[in-house]
Order: sequence, then C-alpha cells, then structure tokens
Amino acid sequence: MRLDKYLKVSRLIKRRTVANEACDNGRIQVNGRVQKASYEVKVGDRIEIAMGQRTIAVEVMQVADNVRKDDACAMYKEV
Repeated sequence: MRLDKYLKVSRLIKRRTVANEACDNGRIQVNGRVQKASYEVKVGDRIEIAMGQRTIAVEVMQVADNVRKDDACAMYKEV
C-alpha cells in the first residue's frame, strides 16, 4: 500500500492530499529516510511524522485497504 494511503486509512493524517503534501515537503520518514508518497509500506516499517512542533513515531503492525474507525489504531503501535 502507498505511504499516503496508509497514513489516511490508519487515520494518522485525516486526508490523503494532506499526507501527500507532507511527503512532498519531507515531513515523513520511513526507517530513518525521507520517502515519497509512492513508497510501499510493509509490516515492521517505522514511520516518523513531523507536524509543527510534534513528532510522532509509529511502527506498522498491519496493512489493510479498508478499516473501520474503531480498528484503525490496531494498524500501528506508537514507539
């Protein structure tokens, strides 16, 4: 699954266009490297999101195309 879609489906970022812009601006790192929105997310990847003053680090636990709102937090684990 693409990085921008994963960020939207897991509800780490509300909209896919915002996730795409964050990738383009270098605010998203995967395994310590800045990645494009087209990066293929795999289980075990570590994603760091820098938005404003906050930096969120999560580890990918599951990749799924459609997830209910209640189950979205099971897709990642905060580090």
